Amino acid sequence: MPDSAYRSSRRRGDKELVWLHGEVKSPPFTFEGRQQAGFLLRQLQKGLHLSAPHSRLLPSIGARCHELRVRDEVGFWRVIYRIDSDEIVIVDVHQKKTNRLPKRVIDACKRRLRAYDATER
Repeated sequence: MPDSAYRSSRRRGDKELVWLHGEVKSPPFTFEGRQQAGFLLRQLQKGLHLSAPHSRLLPSIGARCHELRVRDEVGFWRVIYRIDSDEIVIVDVHQKKTNRLPKRVIDACKRRLRAYDATER
């Protein structure tokens, strides 16, 4: 696992959250935005499938990659994640500022996933 990655605690039977980049905290998220992101991430840990408007597929990054959509008073946030059999890998957290996912974000996510997949866990 890359040095910058960390694992969250989990409840028995839940998928583990593995954070490769970014975090969900106040600030920059508002308290409500952080609560919403936390709730949605817990749903993923429990193995529930999220769909629009909360999540969408991101095949441009890779297989099983998705974008979690969070809105708060500050703006729109995106949590890019991948669903693995035993864990949810958080690849990036950023504030949405454009209609398209920037190429630099796509490239960084692909690079992080390659490095993560190359490590022994």
